[in-house]
Amino acid sequence: MVETDLATRYGVSRGTVRQAVAALTAEGLIGSRQGARRVVLASRRSQSFAELRSFAQWARAMGREASGRVVAQEYLPATAKDTVHLQLPHRTPVLHVLRLRGLDGEPVLLERTVYADWISPAVESIEPDCPSVTQRLLDDTGLVFAYGEHVIDAVAAGARDAELLGVRRTSPLLRVRRVTTTREGRPVEWSDDRYRPDAVSFSVHNSIGNNALARKTAE
Repeated sequence: MVETDLATRYGVSRGTVRQAVAALTAEGLIGSRQGARRVVLASRRSQSFAELRSFAQWARAMGREASGRVVAQEYLPATAKDTVHLQLPHRTPVLHVLRLRGLDGEPVLLERTVYADWISPAVESIEPDCPSVTQRLLDDTGLVFAYGEHVIDAVAAGARDAELLGVRRTSPLLRVRRVTTTREGRPVEWSDDRYRPDAVSFSVHNSIGNNALARKTAE
């Protein structure tokens, strides 16, 4: 179906159709070759990192059930790394939380999160098996996680990670280190997240107008 037909069918301009087609192409949902008609590609249940979503929100968007369980939680004096990421004075008490995340009951992610002192009491009061800390903080305090910076690499599973995730020791894990802030740029948390690579993978959809990194279930 050509742009003119689509514009007529949906009562919009050809420019609107072209913009929609460009967006779908950039997301990898449709494709074309020179001299050939556009085709719909396989549907991808993925989340672009251009849109900040929590693990639970991402899982829910895919029709999966997210779970969470606090393994360990304690206040510790802010280290040099904490002070840089959270913009706090050295040795300020901050809350460290080790949380195991699951998809449909299967462990897939370990989060080691350090929360800034001003939000730590609200996090501490959340029940250990809360599936979405992000949603609970929004409901309880009005906090919106607005911006995130992500660094992705790979690490070998240590003894504790291997036991909690059900993998062999030294197995490769996908690691995402992230810092999340409010709309005003105030740091809320920084985290070291480690995914089982057989359950979650990352993909990049390239185009001349878009280069969006996406998180999806492993195939």
